[in-house]
Amino acid sequence: MAQAFRPNTAGSLFATDGKAHPLQDTLLAVTLVLGVIAFVTAMFHGLHLISSWAGLVGIATGAYGQFISVTTRERFGLILGLGASAVGFFLGMANGGLFGGVFG
Repeated sequence: MAQAFRPNTAGSLFATDGKAHPLQDTLLAVTLVLGVIAFVTAMFHGLHLISSWAGLVGIATGAYGQFISVTTRERFGLILGLGASAVGFFLGMANGGLFGGVFG
């Protein structure tokens, strides 16, 4: 039972198995950042290009991150980023889309 009293110092912040997951942590950070960008810029009608593209890329990185994630903590953060990316993407698409106003 001595292992129950030792703190977990190895591994990353989001890894509960004691191993480092640099690719998964990077995808988590990218998905969260893109989700925040997509969600915030979706609140402004003129920024629909940023919102829709950031949301689309955030959905793609989050989906791949979910596919290769190892721990529950990683999956939790990815779901938050995916949700924010999806909301930003859909609101950006409703306000003009990926190419709205660029070619017309």
